[in-house]
Amino acid sequence: MPPIPSDPTFLILAAVLGYLLGSIPFGIVITRAMGLGDLRQIGSGNIGATNVLRTGNKRAALATLVFDAAKGGVAVLIASWLIGPDAAQIAGLCAFLGHLFPVWLKFKGGKGVATFLGILIALNWMVGLAACATWLLAAVVSRTSSIAALVAAASASAWLVVFNDGLILLLVVILTILIYVRHSANLKRIKAGTEPKIGQKKPESAG
Repeated sequence: MPPIPSDPTFLILAAVLGYLLGSIPFGIVITRAMGLGDLRQIGSGNIGATNVLRTGNKRAALATLVFDAAKGGVAVLIASWLIGPDAAQIAGLCAFLGHLFPVWLKFKGGKGVATFLGILIALNWMVGLAACATWLLAAVVSRTSSIAALVAAASASAWLVVFNDGLILLLVVILTILIYVRHSANLKRIKAGTEPKIGQKKPESAG
């Protein structure tokens, strides 16, 4: 963590800003706007891009991916610009928590991978892009979204070492742990060999 010189009031404002941005359920907003129905009643019921892809609409899935990443990045950049790097990390953490536990959806949100990558890009674009490349490579090789997500999240800390950025290591470790917790059911299916491939429509138990 960096030093925390900012006024606590400003840090609280950064936290609120981050949470509110992160809690916007773009997957639901986009699927409804495109007439694809209620995302919570489709596939796994998850609000992220992977489940949007199960609607069969690749444009909607891509838009969800971009906006879910952007909301994390925007929260970080606004807090950094207005307050400082300490506020940026707090805003990033709260944006991530907002995606996982959005008040508008009774705290039942997504798994946070796209938002995690957006936060990383905003905090350190080299690390963020390296993690995105790791996700892409893992997705191509495994054809499994959850495996790609878990590999990318785990790689982020290693990329921080490569690019010599220890200031955001604690935040990245916390977010990575939360991603693994949110993917607990996926990990069980991966172990059992029943995890669906990218774009594959599965019963509602798959996430």
